Amino acid sequence: MVTNKFDYIRAESVDDAITLMVKHGMDAKLLAGGHSLIPAMKLRLNAPGVLIDIRKIQELRYIKKDGNKLVIGAGATHHDVATSELAHQTYSMLPEAADLIGDQQVRNMGTIGGSLAHADPAADWPGVMIAAGASVHLKGPDGERSVPAEDFFTGFYMTDLQENELLTAISIPLPPEGTRSAYKKFMQPASRFAIVGAAAAVTVKGGKIERVKVGINGLADAAFAAGNIEKALVGKEPTEANIDAAVEGTGADAMVMADHFASEEYRLHLAKVYAKRALMAATQ
Repeated sequence: MVTNKFDYIRAESVDDAITLMVKHGMDAKLLAGGHSLIPAMKLRLNAPGVLIDIRKIQELRYIKKDGNKLVIGAGATHHDVATSELAHQTYSMLPEAADLIGDQQVRNMGTIGGSLAHADPAADWPGVMIAAGASVHLKGPDGERSVPAEDFFTGFYMTDLQENELLTAISIPLPPEGTRSAYKKFMQPASRFAIVGAAAAVTVKGGKIERVKVGINGLADAAFAAGNIEKALVGKEPTEANIDAAVEGTGADAMVMADHFASEEYRLHLAKVYAKRALMAATQ
């Protein structure tokens, strides 16, 4: 299908993009990779009057260490993360998740910031960022602020982004020694979106789990931290029996989605299976 008529403006900087958003208000949309927005426009599910292109803003595209954190610019592509040695050294689940996103074109054009801001419940990055203990950095006309990833996703395609704010970066604390991670998902074969995905970051010291964080996506209307698993595993040995017991209640309190791909019952089953797979991969 063909989109509605719209005006196109290329922003020269982050501040320029914010100025343009303020000027054009609710009629404007930001264009980063475009692999979510453009299909929605073609289906007439979204009809902005103005597209503000932020793809060429170089200050948004980087991956670097800053003190005790890994910082990823919102304009970094999935391919950038997949091939980043810094990302791999910090959490192996970062390039692992990036490699599982879409096809080569999507990975080359799609951006991590665009994915997080879009907040598709089946997207991979929200669960991974929750497991990594990441914070999302936002900038708007009133200044800058930071939101923990665990609080950023508020509902179905909904986030804590306020009007005229731009997602500029994601910061991830460097993990303690003895930490390993993994991301596993049951994917829809055509789109490669997660029907259910699970990211796990586990710190083992002295043969026992000292710290664990699990993010689940695809199960509910927004990605969330599986607190039941964290409580059940801290202080325990990373055995398969302990992991089996810990994942048993995964998603029990969530508003589980159901569609033509999977029923509620099946998604809950998948949540346990893939949480276990991620934890086993991160501990064995």
